[in-house]
Amino acid sequence: MIITPVLPRWSIFIPVFAWIALGGALLHLGSLYAIVLTVALFGGVLTAVYHAEVVAHKIGEPFGTLLLALAVTLIEVALIVSLMLSGGETTAGLARDTVFAAIMVILTGIIGLCLLFGGIRHGEQSFGLQGASTSLATLAALAILTLVLPNFTDSVAGPYYSASQLAFIAVVSLVLYGTFVLVQTVRHRDYFLPEVAASDEEVHAPKPSNKVAWSSAGLLIVCLVAVVLLAKALAPNLEFAVAAVGAPKALVGIIIAMIVLLPEGIAAVSAARANRLQTSINLALGSALASIGLTIPAVAVISLVTGWQLSLGIDAKSTVLLLLSLMITTISLGTGRTTIMQGTIHLVIFAVYLFTTIIP
Repeated sequence: MIITPVLPRWSIFIPVFAWIALGGALLHLGSLYAIVLTVALFGGVLTAVYHAEVVAHKIGEPFGTLLLALAVTLIEVALIVSLMLSGGETTAGLARDTVFAAIMVILTGIIGLCLLFGGIRHGEQSFGLQGASTSLATLAALAILTLVLPNFTDSVAGPYYSASQLAFIAVVSLVLYGTFVLVQTVRHRDYFLPEVAASDEEVHAPKPSNKVAWSSAGLLIVCLVAVVLLAKALAPNLEFAVAAVGAPKALVGIIIAMIVLLPEGIAAVSAARANRLQTSINLALGSALASIGLTIPAVAVISLVTGWQLSLGIDAKSTVLLLLSLMITTISLGTGRTTIMQGTIHLVIFAVYLFTTIIP
């Protein structure tokens, strides 16, 4: 994607169109209006990717990838919190399902596409091993502590933490994620810096002006909010379609997670095709870390304040897939070099995850 000195008109028009489409959704214009919402949704995703790249080019790495990951995750957290407050105790497993879906989409789907398309175009790709190892270690700890350990504690039966345990895990999640951000941006920033490809014109292009960068930052937030709200507006249509084909309701959560993660996914794959695999890994793993590190503390506070019991533990099948995905990702990124073989393995696991969700 070429970054121009002046924002193109389409990058300003599409966010306006997305919000107009959202306004139309309030008028209940019928099922065919879902086509308009879908067009607005994907337009908002592509525009969000463009503005994220403008801001990232201005502030440099790894701050650019961190900005996109945090922006998407904060809006995702706001959506989950609003649904929990409106749905009450019936949404006890919403945060768990959303976080697990996001982790699986990122570890197997997005990373798989990055490794496959990057390998097809460049053969073998390399990246900084220290940054990937730091991200994966933090992600494994967060994922197991929040999604698996609740199944094996004794204070409360079932996939739940007691109030004191939930508060402790919320603090631990914030500590782990906060320390990771400190390491990524200050203490060991060089671990996460990509090698500059001499043939990558976007990296060597002049940085946008402050006015353009701030405009893109604002439009990025506008696009991301619109994407999440459009995904929420399309949820009833998705639920109807999923029910019509006889698929489990969990598929709706996966589809919504994939839509919300589209901006990061497209940006990550584009970076891999430009031979900037380090940027792809920063985006993917950073998004997964932000999804757990920010979502779990937020919903934990709601649970403790309202007294609702928060279901966090995933079932046995999901646990196997999570552990397999973490293990394969650790092995794939364990040498600092990747080929299409690793990409294929990740995508096969992603296909298995989707298949066993539809046909449990």
